[in-house]
Amino acid sequence: MASGCAGPSIPDVQPASGIALPSEYYADTRPPAGLDDVWWRGFEDEQLDALVEKALKRNQSLEASRQRLLAAKAIIRAEQSDLLPSVDGQFSADGALDDGGNTFSGSRAGLFGSWTIDFNGRLSAETARALANADGAAYFLADQRRLIAAAVTSQHIELKRSGARLELLDQSTDLQQQTLRIVNLRFEAGLSSNLDVRRAAADVARTRAQRGPLQLARARAANALSVLVGDPPSAVPPTGNSVSIPDYREGPAIGIPADLLRRRPDLLLAEADVAAAAANVGIERADLLPAFALSGGLLLGDGSVEGLFARALASLATALDIPVFDGGRRKAEVDAAKADLQAEVADYRQSLLETLAEVESAIAAIASARERKEELEKAVAESEAAFNQSNALYREGLASLFDVLDVQRQLISSREALIDGEADLSQSYVQLYSAVGSDVPPRAEPQEAEL
Repeated sequence: MASGCAGPSIPDVQPASGIALPSEYYADTRPPAGLDDVWWRGFEDEQLDALVEKALKRNQSLEASRQRLLAAKAIIRAEQSDLLPSVDGQFSADGALDDGGNTFSGSRAGLFGSWTIDFNGRLSAETARALANADGAAYFLADQRRLIAAAVTSQHIELKRSGARLELLDQSTDLQQQTLRIVNLRFEAGLSSNLDVRRAAADVARTRAQRGPLQLARARAANALSVLVGDPPSAVPPTGNSVSIPDYREGPAIGIPADLLRRRPDLLLAEADVAAAAANVGIERADLLPAFALSGGLLLGDGSVEGLFARALASLATALDIPVFDGGRRKAEVDAAKADLQAEVADYRQSLLETLAEVESAIAAIASARERKEELEKAVAESEAAFNQSNALYREGLASLFDVLDVQRQLISSREALIDGEADLSQSYVQLYSAVGSDVPPRAEPQEAEL
């Protein structure tokens, strides 16, 4: 009857109720929709697909999160066991010599048990907290998956960026060396000065000097990828048959702001933290109420082994713990738990606002990067035409080497900027889909709530 009256006084908190979510995102740019599967497949890059799949299976941070989830589930079973009686067995035997040299032996066996009845609801509140913590562990694992998938995709793009820049470096060096050969021929023919030769040679050296930083950037991206997929950072993984930046084709629908409440695992984790804090309030409130427990035992034995079960002694006791006076300690602990709960609610709302801003910024970044890429494509086309024209004029003696080198630098700079623009646009899609959390289901590791 006492157990039937038990029930934790846990506050019912809706952390998102204080924020009016907009019906649509403010930014009006949308990625090309049409993909119903995981978002990174929108790059149509088989190497990237393999890397992400490998990382989600072998990443050590994910493995640590899986083990913590198993531990949290075990804590649920431990807390629920406190709602049931516990029984322990005991056996003892002893022997001694009396004054006459005779041997005396005795033995006892018994069962001892106790049962803390959930009269004040504390045990139920502790179980609720364990369930909330397990939910939090599941959502943390899902959030790790979200972040790792985005990190692998981002590092893959950076690896491609560095490879494309290195390929462009070779092309630019060849172009400048061709110009240097022409200048040398003109110098030998007495049509150019030694100053022109030095200027052209300086441009070649300046371009070659970029190889070291680009190789370093490529190595860093490769090492980061190796660690993400669970391999030691050693050899640079191949970039595939092409070093071109992967272009995003289509992806899943990004939804509306309200979808973030169930699509972003870190928000679900924050919501689970609120639930755990609410359960803590119930735990502290329970300490203001009486606690009720039963204990007892059954002892069997006598003074000899042969008569082990000759006598039996049973006992049953009850204990009622009633708070009387503690100087206000219990009430202060309740107040502290309530304040912690409000802090978790505030943290949740702040995270929600930051998530909304993250999505809006990612959408705006796509529009900005797309426009920049289009203009850079025009700049490259115009620079190529200008270089071909200036080079032809220089051969005819109608343009100075200064003009040729200047246009050549503009061409190389425009091509480098275009590679960066393509990579930045691809990175914007990574940021968007990481922000909306569409690569994981609402609950990556379902909890056994019926436990």
